[in-house]
Amino acid sequence: MRIFHSTASVLVTALVVASCAPSTVDSPATSGVLAGVDASFPSEASTPVPTTSDEVGSALDVYRGMWQAYADAGTTSDWRSAALGKFAVGEALTSLTQGLHAAYEQGVVSRGQPNLAPVATTAEPAEAPTTVVVRDCGDSTNWTRHRADNGERAADDPTGRRRIEALVTRQSDRSWKVSRFVVREIGSC
Repeated sequence: MRIFHSTASVLVTALVVASCAPSTVDSPATSGVLAGVDASFPSEASTPVPTTSDEVGSALDVYRGMWQAYADAGTTSDWRSAALGKFAVGEALTSLTQGLHAAYEQGVVSRGQPNLAPVATTAEPAEAPTTVVVRDCGDSTNWTRHRADNGERAADDPTGRRRIEALVTRQSDRSWKVSRFVVREIGSC
């Protein structure tokens, strides 16, 4: 999740530059948050829900898949990666693609993989969930940013653990996709 920070920096930059950033989200460079969405996103939920249901398990798989697709696309800063759309829609997809585009414009690529440990905090309705809220403490220690031209480590690449909240929703085609997410500042979990 070093890339969470790196990604966070790039995504926040992209969001701010594009005037699409959440209203109360700070840049990680100023020890704020990377946000994929809005500041009203639930920051804490009750006890994690059991992950035994197929729906909840599928939602968690999609969340993990989104970050994997983002890490893969980050190796070349490919903001057009079709894999992103397999796991994300709406605000989440926009945040990912804008972050990758900003990295491309800055001449930065990523290396490594994020370390994730997501849990579902709510699944509604309980009997047949269509919405799952995911909480994670992503670690970007082994997910780093590098200059594309010479491979040197990017100067603005702090690492660490960050709280991540995501909303995963069932789509009309019955697939699950991340529709919103927020990545908090380093040290938030």
